[in-house]
Amino acid sequence: MGIRTTYYVSLLYAFPRGAWERDTVLNWTGIHTTILSRENSLDKPILWYFADPMCSWCWGFSPVITRLKKEFGDKLNISLNLGGLRPGTTEAITPVLRDEILHHWHDVHHMTDQTFQFDGAMPEGFVYDTEPASRAVLCMGKLQPSDTLAYFSAIQSAFYTQGKDVTQQDVLTELTDLFSIDTEKFQALLNSEEMRTLTREHFKRSHQAGVRGFPTLIWQQEKEIETISTGYIAWDRISEILKSRLPK
Repeated sequence: MGIRTTYYVSLLYAFPRGAWERDTVLNWTGIHTTILSRENSLDKPILWYFADPMCSWCWGFSPVITRLKKEFGDKLNISLNLGGLRPGTTEAITPVLRDEILHHWHDVHHMTDQTFQFDGAMPEGFVYDTEPASRAVLCMGKLQPSDTLAYFSAIQSAFYTQGKDVTQQDVLTELTDLFSIDTEKFQALLNSEEMRTLTREHFKRSHQAGVRGFPTLIWQQEKEIETISTGYIAWDRISEILKSRLPK
């Protein structure tokens, strides 16, 4: 949801560009790791996916990242890092900002053919706080890691195609019904300080990596770290890039 002159990317707001620690291998342990690949091996390269469930270009990219997981998951560790598009927003959206965001939604629709419900979207009084949805994704990552990406996509679909307010706990909990999650455990985890802290750590890592827009893909192989895509990238192009980097 950036300024209109920036195309194919949702821009972060209000955070300074951080320093990338290139002498540190970026890898999480325990619940800090949200691996989307079928197999996790430190011998394989890592494709970091920096995204936000309430980022419209990430919704446009959803079919691409799903296909990447399916076709490259045995060759790559694909790791999701929640970026923090508009975390902690407390003021209701203004008509001007709503129009600007809808402008981006139309851009995404025309570029990617992803479905949007434009009428009635972001009604008066809506507070565009992306932190709760990101925290919910991390809860799914802890309770049922294999469904992390699917739950991320379910939040996106609920927001963009059904007009649901995914900043609300009851909506985020309802979406777990698709994955047979114990709702009491989910809600307890969602409201825990542990997960609030972890969510902030994800946002911090995004800033430290110098990520300024979503979606962003960063390649890591041992100490080789390179941003290979900032903003929406089509399947043909990203698959070509990955094939050129992976063993034949």
